[in-house]
Amino acid sequence: MSARFSRLDDWLAWQETAHPVKIDLSLDRVRHVLAALAPPLAGVPVITVAGTNGKGSTVAFLDAIYRAAGYRTGVYTSPHLLHYNERVRVAGRDADDDALCAAFERIDAARGEVSLTYFEWGTLAALDVFAAAGCEVLILEVGLGGRLDAVNAVDADVAILTSVDLDHQQFLGDTRDAIGAEKAAIARTGKPLIVTDPGPPASVVDHAARSGARLWRYGVDYAATASGTDGWTWACGDAHLALPMPGLAGAVQRRNAASAVLAARLLAPRLPIDDAALAQGVRQASVGARFERRGRDPEWVLDVAHNPEAARNLAENLRAHPLPGRTIAVLGMLADKDAAGVLAPLARLIDAWHLASLDGPRGATAQQLAASLTALGVTALHSHDDVAAACHAAQRSAGAGDRVLVFGSFHTVEQALRSHLLPAEAPPATL
Repeated sequence: MSARFSRLDDWLAWQETAHPVKIDLSLDRVRHVLAALAPPLAGVPVITVAGTNGKGSTVAFLDAIYRAAGYRTGVYTSPHLLHYNERVRVAGRDADDDALCAAFERIDAARGEVSLTYFEWGTLAALDVFAAAGCEVLILEVGLGGRLDAVNAVDADVAILTSVDLDHQQFLGDTRDAIGAEKAAIARTGKPLIVTDPGPPASVVDHAARSGARLWRYGVDYAATASGTDGWTWACGDAHLALPMPGLAGAVQRRNAASAVLAARLLAPRLPIDDAALAQGVRQASVGARFERRGRDPEWVLDVAHNPEAARNLAENLRAHPLPGRTIAVLGMLADKDAAGVLAPLARLIDAWHLASLDGPRGATAQQLAASLTALGVTALHSHDDVAAACHAAQRSAGAGDRVLVFGSFHTVEQALRSHLLPAEAPPATL
């Protein structure tokens, strides 16, 4: 069988429309194809990370910790900001086009008549790439929910549930309890389920008990305690470890780092690791667009916050990093998100708003966002046709000591990066 396509862009464009439904939650298809594909990953430890917020940060801590210890990591995340290759990383480097195309070709041959969603193609390709690259530990981020997400076709040796809040209610349920049950389903019998959320819904604890998973709760079984301005203490039972401040901004990142440290310690019998690697990984972890600060006068801040919990964390970070000037927002959101819940924690922290319409059937218009802000009593509003125009206007209005905050969606940050206005950053390395 000859390859269907030779270029990555062609594969991805075809996958976007090859399955009749864009989001079609099920494990049957991906399990069937995974069995036929049979990537040689037996014995490779797997850490699966689910949650409403904090997944990408926790994955970044785990990746940095294991790479500091000398292990060859395979990391799968979604969505990407600029390039699809960002979703599949081996030893800290993006998979190149050829590796992904080769994986897609093998999946195409193995799947027979089984139709796959875009995300299922990507999940299977990541596993195939990791097997070919000889990865020693897999760190897999759940895309949506947990129970029926394609990532859950792989049994986790350690499962991490970062937080449970309202998002994607049309797929996961309208309450934290319903959403928690969906996300906790990544746990496996006899294996650890680490819960970062300090107040998880009862469904999470109940699922751990019913499934026979070993539950580790933040604030009950382990904790992160501040110790001065340049460090913190990880504690679990009688074990204590002094660690540097995380490489990611925000008090919540100590909780995420604490969960990553616990996961690494629980896997230590299979993947030995020392305290120096734990400290180095916590300090060096990085991930784009999580209160990512660039340049000055104005400073640009990129944050993919798009649900109420993430907005509350963003507000906390803004208060913790004051500047002498104004905070000017560039906002774009999807119409199916809780705009009022996202904007309420931030309304009093932002001096001027530049609102951008997002393209596509899910995109909210600038006028819809303006209505949500007007209902909160905000008056300094400017509407634009797209994110690039909003960024240009924000830049023109910004002066010394000001910052421009770009947030509301991965799509918003992506388009801001493509506007070529932001301070330059070195492009990611490729595998």
